[in-house]
Amino acid sequence: MTQQVPSTEPRLAGVRNFRDVGGMPTEDGRKVRPGVLYRSGHLASATAEDAAFLASLDLHTVFDFRNDADRSLEGPDITLPGVREVRLPLSDPADGAEFWKRVRRGGIDELRPLLGEGRAEQRMIASYRATILTRTDEHARVLRALSEESVPALMHCSAGKDRAGLSIAVTLLALGVEREAITEDYLKSGAKHRRYKLHRGGESSDPYTPEITELLSPLFDARLEYLEAAFETIEENWGGVDAYLTRGLGVTPELRERLRERLLD
Repeated sequence: MTQQVPSTEPRLAGVRNFRDVGGMPTEDGRKVRPGVLYRSGHLASATAEDAAFLASLDLHTVFDFRNDADRSLEGPDITLPGVREVRLPLSDPADGAEFWKRVRRGGIDELRPLLGEGRAEQRMIASYRATILTRTDEHARVLRALSEESVPALMHCSAGKDRAGLSIAVTLLALGVEREAITEDYLKSGAKHRRYKLHRGGESSDPYTPEITELLSPLFDARLEYLEAAFETIEENWGGVDAYLTRGLGVTPELRERLRERLLD
């Protein structure tokens, strides 16, 4: 059974889904070192107090996995003095732009055929599979950076759930963290206080009717079947985590050992 790590997660006013992944156990009895790897939603709405807290972490690098459309909608991250920002989109700037426009503005008659009858869930599963299959260069770049100098690091996308969630999962796999612990951490993003705040406007005078909320939920839930789809994609295409890391991402044993030296106790 995975050991539970006591939560010291701060409640930031303008940054959703922030947490330190330190303390997570590896299969060989080590633990992720606290204070070296963080995850969150975007930093564009951080308050002055949030910024002061983030600055206190002595971050080296912030990885922003959002695309240009995301940044245009949400705004750029706040500037943290002395912190390197790496913009590494894990989705094409045009990918899904029209879809998200409809999600934000569409009325119930548009959302039913778009998201109903399992279509939202299938879209999410397909997205997780595609990210693992097509973003090998980006994930390899993150692991190389972490192995060289880029810690402490914060990884984020918009919600801190999907793109950042997969990048954190890939990093933890490379460190040898227990699969159960990776899943447990991923599912934390589904908590109400961590979820992405979607601002809607459209046909409905009430942009969040119960039916609309139900239709939208699969897009913002952290569901076990989403992460399992990513793990299954690794198994189906590479035959396992070790082959995925070596053949898919080009992670050498030496690089993997440097990662472990930097990020594990």
